[in-house]
Amino acid sequence: MEAATMAWTAAVAGLGLVYWFVWVMGAAEVKGKRAVDLKMGSITNDKVQDKYTQYWSFFRRPKETATTAATAEKVPDFVDTFYNLVTDIYEWGWGQSFHFSPSLPGRSHRDATRVHEERVADLLGAKPGHRLLDVGCGVGGPMRAIAAHSGSNVVGITINDYQVNRARAHNRKAGLDSRCEVVCGNFLSMPFPDASFDGAYSIEATCHAPKLQDVYGEVFRVLKPGGLYVSYEWVTTSLYRAEDPEHVECIHGIERGDALPGLRRQDEIASIAKEVGFEVVKEQDLALPPALPWWTRLKMGRIAYWRNSLVVRVLTMLRIAPKGVSEVHEMLFETAQHLTRGGETGIFTPMHMVLLRKPTAAAEEAK
Repeated sequence: MEAATMAWTAAVAGLGLVYWFVWVMGAAEVKGKRAVDLKMGSITNDKVQDKYTQYWSFFRRPKETATTAATAEKVPDFVDTFYNLVTDIYEWGWGQSFHFSPSLPGRSHRDATRVHEERVADLLGAKPGHRLLDVGCGVGGPMRAIAAHSGSNVVGITINDYQVNRARAHNRKAGLDSRCEVVCGNFLSMPFPDASFDGAYSIEATCHAPKLQDVYGEVFRVLKPGGLYVSYEWVTTSLYRAEDPEHVECIHGIERGDALPGLRRQDEIASIAKEVGFEVVKEQDLALPPALPWWTRLKMGRIAYWRNSLVVRVLTMLRIAPKGVSEVHEMLFETAQHLTRGGETGIFTPMHMVLLRKPTAAAEEAK
């Protein structure tokens, strides 16, 4: 009898844990995306494994993905595939803002994220009546923070249709759908008229572009003369050594796991901006001291990792989550290790900030 009682107790406890982790546990920042709701974007369940395999095959040698025009043209499609695969996992474990931010003493990660986003609005001098462009908006976390902080209207563009629907749902829930608009499109060829935005920003998004000149050129085109553009760029720093195998593997690991066709060097960004016509107003690595480490959120304990891995595997076994989710989760965990290493060694930063201005006609004539 005692053995039966113990067995029943263990079974009830086990079911309780499964219920808690799967049906109760939501996103780290905002409840609403539960583990049981995990999808692979617009990819049908029977295609997830194949799409993951195709993605991994394409990005297994990151530096080769944009070496020819033919391969560079394929990058946007594979970036779209990447965000179909990872969007729900990001929301479940990270929140609605798919980017990093410096840690703040005594403040939550959510607070630090909001401050990092509001800095964008302040750099742009955004205010009510302004129309801003969010270049690579994801599910719209930064868009909503910037609209709420500045009173501006924000239009976001993302290549991923699933993210468009998620962002619009979040905008409605936040009561900001009248000021936050989301468009599905490629930021290398944006569906907006010339000189149609007062300001623009991109937060850790342009790293997906095979050539930074192409996306910067598009932003330049759609900005009004005198308009400001701020971008947080993923780059290697001056500490990176191409002859160091550990450095190379760390950077390649970041590129493979984040759909990047090759990270750019920190010292390239300003010259590329000038090449397309921008004036460089300010340039700063926001990860440098006195900023506190941005990678602390990635230092997930092994227990937390195994917990999440177990949840994903159970959901896959029960066919609640599609086959292939476990592989995607494992890929993201391994990428987090490379990102952490890149931050600790200082060879990588995800927040090299550039503030750029499109010259006015008078400024152009004065040259």
